Amino acid sequence: MTSEMPIAAVPKGADLLGITQNALVDMKAVDPIVLDVRELSSVTDFMVVASGTSSRHVKSLANSVLMEAKAQGARPLGVEGAGAGEWVLVDFGDVVVHVMQPATRSFYDLERLWSVQAAQPQES
Repeated sequence: MTSEMPIAAVPKGADLLGITQNALVDMKAVDPIVLDVRELSSVTDFMVVASGTSSRHVKSLANSVLMEAKAQGARPLGVEGAGAGEWVLVDFGDVVVHVMQPATRSFYDLERLWSVQAAQPQES
């Protein structure tokens, strides 16, 4: 007779989004926002964009997101930019977290890029 151990559900979608948001708020992220890109992308559902006040703060924010998600059973598909601390991307599949220094965030302006509405035809 085998005994089956219940497998804890790995957080996805909205649950994972909540975990990442809480981790950023707890570490005093600057201007965190959520972009719902389900209608714009087949790669991910949500993008979270936040700023840190320094490279150390950016790294700490990204690390906090990783640690909180791992504590809940979620593992990232990838992490990029953690060494430099200018822009750290944490990819969980359903949720992609971008933590940037303010100048980098302003330059790349992901909020504007991912909120572009479909172009309307010009009337003559």
